[in-house]
This record gives sequence, structure tokens and C-alpha cells, in this order.
Amino acid sequence: MALQVRVAPSKVVLQKFLLCVILFYTVYYVSLSMGCVMFEVHELNVLAPFDFKTNPSWLNINYKVLLVSTEVTYFVCGLFFVPVVEEWVWDYAISVTILHVAITSTVMLEFPLTSHWWAALGISKLLV
Repeated sequence: MALQVRVAPSKVVLQKFLLCVILFYTVYYVSLSMGCVMFEVHELNVLAPFDFKTNPSWLNINYKVLLVSTEVTYFVCGLFFVPVVEEWVWDYAISVTILHVAITSTVMLEFPLTSHWWAALGISKLLV
């Protein structure tokens, strides 16, 4: 029995990828907003999804909001990507993560070298 592989046209792949990116950042900002309400944070930077310089401490409320929103975003997006892409969910999830790292580096003008940020992304990938 031969292995059959279907290859989607590039336009379809790019449309699905763009939809996944929009979905990712929408879920990210919604989870940030909910985190701010839950943890009673009255102000949070608009660039919060890209912030890897926040002091990693359980006493730091902003760090808790960022960490929880990151984990919730990846978990929820893992569920939302399934009906959007139907297959190859891991490919899209990893591609969105690579784009997120690139955007983060561009926004913060520095490549994220902090271990807690990478650990959060690594744990998030396991949730997908």
C-alpha cells in the first residue's frame, strides 16, 4: 500500500496561516485582558505579548498575567487551529510560534535570551 500525501496549493496554505496568526493574536489579547481582570492589573503595556524582559517572579503580578495568558493562548489556539487547518496543526502552530519569536525580536529590538520566556514557550508547545 502506497503512502498518499495531499499537498495544498500555496495560496490555501498562506490563507490558513494568516488566519491562524490573526486567531493567535486575538486569543492572546483576549487572554491578556481576562488575566488583567482576574489578577486586578489596572494597566498593562500594549506590547505585552512581546515582553520577555518582565522580572520572572511569582510576586510580580504582571509576570503572572503574561505567563498565564501565554499558556492559555497556546492551549486555546491548539483547539481553534484544528477546525481552521483540519490537518498539519503542529506545522501551523510551530510556524506561528516562529513568527511570534521574529515579531518579538523586532518589537523589543533584541533577541529573547531569557530562559523563563523560552521555558514558557516550550511548555506551551506541549499543550498544542
